[in-house]
Amino acid sequence: MVITGLILLAAIAILVWGYRRALPYGTVGILAWLQSVVLMTPWLLFFGLFALGIYINLAGVLLLLLGSTGLYIYLGRRLRARGQDSLSTQRRAAVPDMDSIPENTNRLEPLDQPTPAPTTPEAIALPPEDLAQIEGIFGLDTYFRTETIPYDQGAIFRGNLRGEPAATQTKLAERLQERLGDRYRLFLVENLEQKPTVVVLPATADPAKATLAQWALAGVLAIATLFTGLEAGAILQGFDLLQDFSRWRAALPFLVALLVILLSHEAGHWIAARRYGVRLSPPFFIPAWQIGAFGSLTRFESLLPNRSVLFDISLAGPAAGGIISLAMLVGGLLLSHPGSAFQIPSGFFQGSVLIGALAKVVLGSALQEPLVDIHPLTIMGWLGLVITALNLMPAGQLDGGRMVQAIYGRKTANRTTVFTLVVLALVALANPLALYWAGVIVILQRTLERPCLNDISEPNDARAALGLLALFLALTVLLPLTPSLAGRLGIGA
Repeated sequence: MVITGLILLAAIAILVWGYRRALPYGTVGILAWLQSVVLMTPWLLFFGLFALGIYINLAGVLLLLLGSTGLYIYLGRRLRARGQDSLSTQRRAAVPDMDSIPENTNRLEPLDQPTPAPTTPEAIALPPEDLAQIEGIFGLDTYFRTETIPYDQGAIFRGNLRGEPAATQTKLAERLQERLGDRYRLFLVENLEQKPTVVVLPATADPAKATLAQWALAGVLAIATLFTGLEAGAILQGFDLLQDFSRWRAALPFLVALLVILLSHEAGHWIAARRYGVRLSPPFFIPAWQIGAFGSLTRFESLLPNRSVLFDISLAGPAAGGIISLAMLVGGLLLSHPGSAFQIPSGFFQGSVLIGALAKVVLGSALQEPLVDIHPLTIMGWLGLVITALNLMPAGQLDGGRMVQAIYGRKTANRTTVFTLVVLALVALANPLALYWAGVIVILQRTLERPCLNDISEPNDARAALGLLALFLALTVLLPLTPSLAGRLGIGA
């Protein structure tokens, strides 16, 4: 009850904080705030009613989600319309007075006449002739350059965006390729003042392909995962594989089910990446004694064109693995009967809101017994959902962190990463598994993905709704029921 109450208080505090931040932005800010209210309302109702002992069936939950999604999309359209009006006004105000342009400037060919700017070519890593060609791609119809400053191996071109971000980035990139071939990459990003800014870097700064040593490491981790998968299956059946390896065949079905979940997750990423022509590194599996594996780490070996592509590839893996795991869980529950292969304490179903709710719907009063007979698929589906939910945590380069970065941008993704690590540190006081996962994030996954070529255009409302639904479902998998609440719902002896 205390945990549920804290979640509700945190959600309300976030809404109040968001409202205060939205007020200075007028109607646009209020519409954006209302979107967050609409998306958080199902969460608040779900957990609030659970805290009161009122159980909402799956049909009710789906109805709440569909209703909130519809309102979210409607508000998004209003917000985009308002935003476009404001943007058009700002652009008209930003257009320079043509009478103020010197007479010796060729007004008919602005693209060939770089805007005078306080540049310092000697401090910029780009060759002067290349820099001059790059500066020549800007103009009044796309991006009005005002300043060039050095950045890493390339340069930052400050200025004013004149067109739609996607169309402008594409047009500038095409002009850059016409002039200098495939030697440079053009990024359209937001600077610290959240204003559109162009960054050009040489192609040598592209993501590196996996080396032979990295492929070897991926192979070693895959072999280790095979063993930990067998060990997890052995532990579930009450013996230690290290002490009695001759019984490895008994643990083999669990390893096969685990591999199906892990490979379906990777297949989801691979299919989505192939659709967009994005290269992925080999998966680096994370072995774990307790559940066989924590999933895998996969790097992008290509630059991503926009944040929608980042979202689609990031969601595809958890969606595929989650659907397979959910099918295993539901199938296992439906196949469960008195005398099934496994007996587990009914209190285990208190460890997850989603799994406890599904078990209550399928098994009913059987959850009130001290021991519940279940089919082995139930266990594997459960573990698969836990693996999927862990990868959906909104931190760093985890799938959940990439989705937050795609929907809300880098600043929000940085904040959710810190918040996730703090939560994991607190949970680790009671569950050492959380400390292990927090260490994996800090050491390997804490940094965000590099910006997309067009890092300004946001994913559409449908993608935002899908992302929030995925994060919500992950939360319901990882969040436990309190004993008192589980007792009211008839889960546990």
